[in-house]
Amino acid sequence: MSVNKVILIGNVGKDPDVRYLDSGVAVATFSLATTDRAYTLANGTQVPERTEWHNIVLWRGLAQTAEKYVRKGDRLYIEGKIRSRSYDDQNGIKRTIVEIFADNMEMLTPRSASQPQAQAAPAPQQPTQQPVGGNPSDDLPF
Repeated sequence: MSVNKVILIGNVGKDPDVRYLDSGVAVATFSLATTDRAYTLANGTQVPERTEWHNIVLWRGLAQTAEKYVRKGDRLYIEGKIRSRSYDDQNGIKRTIVEIFADNMEMLTPRSASQPQAQAAPAPQQPTQQPVGGNPSDDLPF
């Protein structure tokens, strides 16, 4: 048995880049930063803050949701699988890229905080977390 599961909570590094395949399927890509805080060891050694950047890939309904609502700086919860792929760059050098294929995404930034002031909606009375399923059947109207 094996398990390939990644859970990330971090900040969006750039607005999602959304493309549509010939079949009409949406694909969104963006970077997500996760940061470990700085700390001091018992012996006085200072360990600096460390930021990791992750390449996130969303498909179908999740990609369309990201296109509408996700913006640079937003805080997200991402759950998915880690995948790697290789390609040859322009100079013939083999490159490997690691991506997180998200199955689930939750927006942790309140909507009013991520919208410009002129377009901000009144504060919702319910919790601001908005679960969004990554299952293609979630797109069905029933």
